[in-house]
Amino acid sequence: MIFGEKLKSERKNKGWSQEELAEKLFVSRQSVSKWENNQNYPSIEIIIKISDLFGVTIDELLRSDEELTKKVINDGKKLAYPRLKLIFDVVFLIGAILWIIKLGVFMLNKFTDLDIPLYGESFIWNFGPLVLMVGAGIGSGVVKEKYRED
Repeated sequence: MIFGEKLKSERKNKGWSQEELAEKLFVSRQSVSKWENNQNYPSIEIIIKISDLFGVTIDELLRSDEELTKKVINDGKKLAYPRLKLIFDVVFLIGAILWIIKLGVFMLNKFTDLDIPLYGESFIWNFGPLVLMVGAGIGSGVVKEKYRED
């Protein structure tokens, strides 16, 4: 049984109209109609609410329809993608800030009488920002490609 048929069957077993179910789920009647006619699928949050309302497992709802299962998986990936992207953006930003600090200290030391030391090894200050920025750029590209493939 596909999701739309299962939803309609469970709704009718409860004696609810599409309007009543829509009110319980805080959606429009048209949304319920589209789900029942397999024109669209609900979000995972709505699927959880439907599961609770009808006393069926989420597994029963998801496994009843392969397209719905794919949608839920893709929605989950969309939620994960921004987190990974944010991590790579932060790493890139840290690299850029370190590079700006290095450049600022270099300029101050070169054009003024100041002698500001950079603590740590020169290798870290010379290549650390570059490694962070390039690594974050590559990581971001890999995440974008992986997301597009799926």
